Amino acid sequence: MSDEWRKKYRLEALQAVTKRATFGNDIDLSDFVTIPKGERGIDEDVKKKGLEVGVDVEGKKGGTYFQVDHSVLLSQIASRIKGVEMMTTDEALNKYDWLKGYYWKALSVSQDKYTAIAELRQTKGYFIRSAPNEKVEQPIQACLYIGTEGVLQAPHNIIIAEEGSELNVITGCTADSRVKTVAHVGVSEFYVKKNATLVFTMIHSWSDEAYVRPRTGVIVEEGGTFISNYVMIKPVRDIQSYPTAHLVGKDAKAKFNSIIYASKDSIIDLGNRIYLMAEGTSGESIFKVVSTGTSKVYNRGQIIGQNRNTKGHLECRGMILCPTSSITAIPELVAEHSDTELSHEAAIGRLQEEQLHYLMARGIQPEQAIGVLVKGFLDPGLPGLPERLQEEIRAKLALLERKSSPQEPC
Repeated sequence: MSDEWRKKYRLEALQAVTKRATFGNDIDLSDFVTIPKGERGIDEDVKKKGLEVGVDVEGKKGGTYFQVDHSVLLSQIASRIKGVEMMTTDEALNKYDWLKGYYWKALSVSQDKYTAIAELRQTKGYFIRSAPNEKVEQPIQACLYIGTEGVLQAPHNIIIAEEGSELNVITGCTADSRVKTVAHVGVSEFYVKKNATLVFTMIHSWSDEAYVRPRTGVIVEEGGTFISNYVMIKPVRDIQSYPTAHLVGKDAKAKFNSIIYASKDSIIDLGNRIYLMAEGTSGESIFKVVSTGTSKVYNRGQIIGQNRNTKGHLECRGMILCPTSSITAIPELVAEHSDTELSHEAAIGRLQEEQLHYLMARGIQPEQAIGVLVKGFLDPGLPGLPERLQEEIRAKLALLERKSSPQEPC
């Protein structure tokens, strides 16, 4: 943090350290520490939790980054994987002087108190870059793991898909089963160059008392495609995130897919914003959520059409299993050009009684029938996601056949 060029960001952060976020509850992070008492290794619990979010910590995949609290325990690319590099963000900034031109360019360090804290109390983070025209078929995986009670994890991640390249990154965020109250304030900057494709899949599996405030900015250049897949099927204390994509090049595309199973007393405030800045750009946001217990879900979506021949679509589908839970859809379409086409569709309701009766009439118990319908409703079918991982997600959702509504009396 002593580098001269970073001082301006630190000063901006200091001025914003008490600035409340536009959305979500205000979280006091002063009690969380950024220097844990000890360093955690990769034990069996770490391996198990990593696999739960699709990350093999034994490094059997093509490329793996694994960070526990503030220590990077694994960062490697298999020799057979060509055209991609991975290291910590600090290492990359020291190695590449040109990377300074990307740092805090996809979003502002002074956006709110959480971006400010991420700069002032940064704890590592990964840098992943695909070389020009390289089609990296093997997914690169990263895991951000919290293993210590009371820890604040604040990584700064940067991904660059260079011109004409294709990159698939799967990131899992999780916490040790023995920790309760933790906080994660992660910053991610994604840069998709001309005619490049970046598929980014995030799987969250936090503890019941985790406070999570990811902050994400995306810049997509001409002909580029950015696809975000987000999956969360475990309870969390409070999460708020609102990634923003700027489509700055002609015919650039962005798509956000979110699958949420909200349970217990989770507070989930998620959404995204897409700026259709250049001619021919298009954006889409699809949100599927099931709510149980006393959970509260807020789905926010905004698409801003700013140029000719632009198209955008927002969609929210919600299923409420318990009357004590709630889902609020907040779509917003902003047309700033006469030749933009924007639409939204929202449907929130209970399980279809006729579908439930249909299954029960065939001998399926009510609890299992509910689980079958929920699993079908949330079935991923996520674009760009490897079929193996889609099957893993479906297997996790299959547990809902036994553990959905009955475990949380309404």
